[in-house]
Formats: sequence, structure tokens, C-alpha cells
Amino acid sequence: MDHKTTAGLSQACYGFAIEGTYKDCVPYGNGHINDTYLLTYQQDDTDVPYILQHMNKTIFTDPEALMENIIGVTSFLKKKIAAAGGNPRRETLDFVFTSNGKPYFIDGFGEYWRAYHYIDQVYALDQVKNPEDFYQSALSFGRFQQMLADFPADTLHETIPNFHNTAVRFGAFEKAVAEDVCHRVAGVREEIQFVKTRFDVACALCNLQSQGRLPLRVTHNDTKSNNVLIDEATGKGLCVIDLDTVMPGLSVNDFGDSIRFGASTAA
Repeated sequence: MDHKTTAGLSQACYGFAIEGTYKDCVPYGNGHINDTYLLTYQQDDTDVPYILQHMNKTIFTDPEALMENIIGVTSFLKKKIAAAGGNPRRETLDFVFTSNGKPYFIDGFGEYWRAYHYIDQVYALDQVKNPEDFYQSALSFGRFQQMLADFPADTLHETIPNFHNTAVRFGAFEKAVAEDVCHRVAGVREEIQFVKTRFDVACALCNLQSQGRLPLRVTHNDTKSNNVLIDEATGKGLCVIDLDTVMPGLSVNDFGDSIRFGASTAA
């Protein structure tokens, strides 16, 4: 860890309106995008854990818009969960704000950090091991979309523009083939032709959306089973996490992505 990151982390440990005395901060988890830490504060005689994350501005270039999405969605979910008799602190991410009321802290180097309450007695699955695992993942993402069905999806920012715009991605594919900068086209002509003959299929969902035949929804856009926390006591899906890619989109994309990940028997 370089000096800038170390100094920024030290500032972030004290950057949120957390009661008690700072005690410890250690790396946590195995995420690939954001740097995640387990932050501990002593409150009375109890050690209380929080999750602290350094937000990746290279991938998510507008962290303030991203956090506006997440706070809007989680606030909405908390009301739905409470109305159903659930526990909003455990069933959706619950963020800690700074002393000036922001859901993020900006360190002296212009880097963004966020913190939220730690959810204990849960686990996540990096690979589906049996049908029940897959079912619990599907149920959790289905519940997530169902609770957000009446959220105004068009008010959300696109944190990664054209993320599921398959027409745009097809255009990028054709450009890559034409430029052939790595000189690989000659060895994969059959695969390239396979893709090209399926242009209409690739654009089918975008076309249905533009025709108004598929509604805009709040979508997660990373529906892997390890983005669901499973309750250790019940074995049931408890909380959907990793909300950085929550955007306006099509529910069928979330469904397809969950099948792609969950049905795979390989790493």
C-alpha cells in the first residue's frame, strides 16, 4: 500500500459520524473493484464492526452520483422491509454518514470512502454448490426487484453508461474485429461468424425496450450468488449487496446474468 493510500485510509477511519473510540482497521473480503476493510470502534465495552470501502474512481468515475443511486434505493428498500415486518439493518445495506451528512468521505487526496454497518452471522457463495443455493440467490434477487418495482428507475444515474446496451457492444465488437490490433482474427473466424449471424438476437431486448414493450426497472446488473448474503441460522437469502451497478435497466438482463453465473459448474 503506497503512502497516499495509507494516509487516506487513516483519514477515512475517522471520517464518519461513528460513536465510540476507533480501535482497528484491517483488510476484509476478496472484492476486485473496491478496497474493503473491517473497521472496529469500541462503544462502551463492546467492539462494534463496520465495513469501510475505498471507492474505485477508475471504474466508477462519478462516485457522488453512484452513492446517490445507492442511498435512494436502500432508503426505499428500508421502508418496504420495515412495512413487511423485516429488519432493515440486516436486510439491506445501511450506510453511516459523515458529520456533515454525506454518505461518503473525501480524503485529503480527493479519494472517496464509504462506510456501512457490518451484517454478522451471514455468508456468501462464490460458487453454487446445490440447487438450494441457486434458489436462494434467485429468490433474493427476485425479491430485490419486486420491492423496487415501483421505484422511479428513470431517476437513477447510469454509473457505467451502456453497460447492457447490446447494440453498442455489438458495434464495439465489430470495430475490434475490423482493427484486429492483436492479430487474432485469423484464428477465430468461425467464432466471429457465429456472433455476426446473431446480430438480431443480440439487439432484441434493446429493440423491445425502445418500442415500449419492456418496462424500465431498477436493476442490480451483477447478479452473482456471492452478491447475496445468506443467513447462517436459516440458510435463506438475507441481503443483496454490491450495489455499485444499480441502474435503470431491464429485469431480464438481471435474470440472464444470474443464470450465467449460477448454472456454471466451473470457476
